Amino acid sequence: MLEKIIILDFGSQYTQLIARRVRELNVYCEIHPFNNIPEITSNVKGIILSGSPYSVRQDDAPQVDLNTFDNYPMLAVCYGAQYIAQQSGGEVQASSTREYGRANLNYVSNSNKLFKNIALDSQVWMSHGDTITQVPENFELIASTESVKVAAYQVKDTDTYAIQFHPEVTHSTDGKQLLENFLVDICGCKQEWTPDAFVETTIAALQSQLGEDKVVLALSGGVDSSVAAILLHKAIGKNLHCIFVDNGLLRKDEYEGVLEQYKHLGLNIKGVDAKERFLSQLAGLTDPELKRKAIGRVFIEVFDDEAHQVQDVKWLAQGTIYPDIIESVSVKGPSATIKSHHNVGGLPDFMKLKVVEPLNTLFKDEVRRVGRSLGLEHFIIGRHPFPGPGLAIRILGEVTAEKVAILQEADAIYINNLKEAGLYDKVWQAGAIFLPVQSVGVMGDERTYENAIALRAVESVDGMTADWCHLPYNVLAKISNEIINKVKGINRVVYDISSKPPATIEWE
Repeated sequence: MLEKIIILDFGSQYTQLIARRVRELNVYCEIHPFNNIPEITSNVKGIILSGSPYSVRQDDAPQVDLNTFDNYPMLAVCYGAQYIAQQSGGEVQASSTREYGRANLNYVSNSNKLFKNIALDSQVWMSHGDTITQVPENFELIASTESVKVAAYQVKDTDTYAIQFHPEVTHSTDGKQLLENFLVDICGCKQEWTPDAFVETTIAALQSQLGEDKVVLALSGGVDSSVAAILLHKAIGKNLHCIFVDNGLLRKDEYEGVLEQYKHLGLNIKGVDAKERFLSQLAGLTDPELKRKAIGRVFIEVFDDEAHQVQDVKWLAQGTIYPDIIESVSVKGPSATIKSHHNVGGLPDFMKLKVVEPLNTLFKDEVRRVGRSLGLEHFIIGRHPFPGPGLAIRILGEVTAEKVAILQEADAIYINNLKEAGLYDKVWQAGAIFLPVQSVGVMGDERTYENAIALRAVESVDGMTADWCHLPYNVLAKISNEIINKVKGINRVVYDISSKPPATIEWE
């Protein structure tokens, strides 16, 4: 049975980052809300308690029964550290000043397992408004900073450890070492969870789960659906039926290119040209949500028509990944709908298909590593994320065939220039946006009054947060010049320098 670490989420912005760091050390872990604790089975090697935006002194602060985890190694981070101290009879008080940012350890218990190979003066990252001012007698102080005496402690004669700082962020320079000390030396994890191991166990599990049943999968050309398709293909071969729908909102030449790429992989795939069907339903719509819902509805209709042509199909495969699952069962419940057409939820009940999601335990970067393990070429696993509704949400306002054609040309120039400059793989996601704005320009001796294109490029790890890319001015100048000169109907190009939050990556 696969060994794992359970991370209890108290609502911290860093919880997913803890999971990513644990997995980078080749140890499988799962995030669960503090108020929905899973069964602690024999393969659980340890527990991590996350931070929280709450104070342990609040009446409505998250509570958990620590006795549930008796005899399991535990690492409590920030809020978790304060919670254990308070519940054990210690004192937690509000700091006179919020302790946020870099600090250095001025005391380290080098004989303690948690701090093996971590030197005095090691930099750590603090982010808390409360401070542990007193710990019970059976707590041993194992690290301090100049302003935080109880930076870390161990409950004597137990494998319960707590730290006031965040080892999961890169600002904590020895954070990875500390986590490895906990996982390996304290929990006894074997660090066997690798992409190769995931591929092997997942294919075997899919073969057992699906048997000789037929499965349909909607391919998008993206990383997630491509990796899911190859895993399923290796497990069940021709019983996997892939459907790639051309909604008329793809990038330039994408439909033909993706179909060709997939056929080289030996996939059983059918292409469906539904451009006119989608564009006719988008006519007159300007509200982003109405556009998304129209696209989602038509996709379901098209996919359902095609799926019914596969006799005796029993399963719907989806490329759902772990952040989708976490978001839908978060501490505060399903988050507010920012944009519809989300991966989680699948197709409607009337399809009466069971759902299989081979990637629903992986983060995006892990999906890419699995793709490399499967031998997928870089142009597939390195492809930027592309929204399900396609260019429809990069055309602000009503979508028409003419606007799609203009945007496809501008976007192709943009992406090709990023590739030629060696920048494509350094960007998380890039795309051009067609603005419903006309401005005055001069071409030759003539006055023009044409549309504007906005360029968007962001850096991110998983799309949850993102910062705009500082692309070289000379590259931006070349892209702008080429778009204006070659794409009829465009006379102005601007660059989006907004981060997420507060802006989203896509404009709609």
